Amino acid sequence: MALAIFDLDNTLIAGDSDHCWGEFLIDQKKVNPSEYRAMNDKFLADYEAEKLDISAYLEFSLSPLINMTTTELNQLHEKFMAQVIEPMKLSQANELIEKHRQSRDRLLVITATNRLVVEPIIASLDIDEFLATDPEVISGRVTGKIIGTPTFREGKVERLKDWLTENNESLEGSYFYSDSINDLPLLQEVDHPFAVDPDDALHKESERRGWPIISLRN
Repeated sequence: MALAIFDLDNTLIAGDSDHCWGEFLIDQKKVNPSEYRAMNDKFLADYEAEKLDISAYLEFSLSPLINMTTTELNQLHEKFMAQVIEPMKLSQANELIEKHRQSRDRLLVITATNRLVVEPIIASLDIDEFLATDPEVISGRVTGKIIGTPTFREGKVERLKDWLTENNESLEGSYFYSDSINDLPLLQEVDHPFAVDPDDALHKESERRGWPIISLRN
């Protein structure tokens, strides 16, 4: 039995749930359309160019949720799951997850996207354990702040190491599947790194290192 770790966006699903959530908020008239779309697209471009300011992005992405009640968020997320996430599901991703489940590996998702967005998505993949960026919620309302270290780049490694200690686990025989060069720090930590439909930078790095490159979309 080993630890099988998965990135979420553009790995287990065919798209970026964080960016799509922003587009969804525009469609639901929860934000100013032109201003929010411009910034949402800019942050995605920064992420793809490896220059994302994660603190600035989290402030931006959490700001529309401030003072929304848990009920309001749940209602929005039900629509988001049905209208946006379900069409992004990948049958080959489900097969990969099941392969590790049948091997009795411990399944863990690590994603930079905030917990409020990804928790229902990960539950729908029948995975129980995950690490995500944790927004602060007080009295059932989002404050716009985060708790602890964001699960982004080196932050994924930091949070994973804490989780390993808390769960008496190790990375012996471990796997990690990701599409993004931003996950290079964690890919270097595991025994079996896999590039999944990778961006150009990760594709080149994986070829250089001799890492397997696979697709869950073909």
